[in-house]
Amino acid sequence: MRRKQIEIELLYPAECKEGLDLIRRLYEIERQVPFRANLSAEESAADLARRATLRAEHSRPVVAQILEWAGRLRLTKGSALRQAVEYMTKRWAGLTRFLDDPRVPLDNNHLERAMRPVALGRKNHCGSHSQWGCDAAAILYSLVETAKLCDVEPRAYLLAAVRASLETPSRVLLPHDMRA
Repeated sequence: MRRKQIEIELLYPAECKEGLDLIRRLYEIERQVPFRANLSAEESAADLARRATLRAEHSRPVVAQILEWAGRLRLTKGSALRQAVEYMTKRWAGLTRFLDDPRVPLDNNHLERAMRPVALGRKNHCGSHSQWGCDAAAILYSLVETAKLCDVEPRAYLLAAVRASLETPSRVLLPHDMRA
């Protein structure tokens, strides 16, 4: 939803400023309890409870303001602003899902960032000229992205994996093995 507002901001500066300011407030609220990896069960439960409370008390009213803002806009048929608002309203249930479940992040940026190298690799490896080359690239991309998800530096992981396989050819070192 935010991306659509940014795309048309030059055409509708006042309208988009108000919408983007409301979205910015949601991110400010979320920063109070950021998603953290490798928490104990007690820490995780405390974060979830705090996030649920913050969302109920602070985020839900902002989301209501966003819907109210969209209802006040003067939308002409076929305009980019109307298309952006229709995009938002068609996806409203998914966009507001985070309010009901503290495990759901406000956005999916982390997933899009994780998928970007795969999409670029798919484009770059079209010239691999062999199935083996494509398979090798897919395996490497999977290992690198898994290392990132395990908070392991990918270059260090790949170096350690190669060294481990040279020492013991039957051994496969996976990213989560390094984290342990």
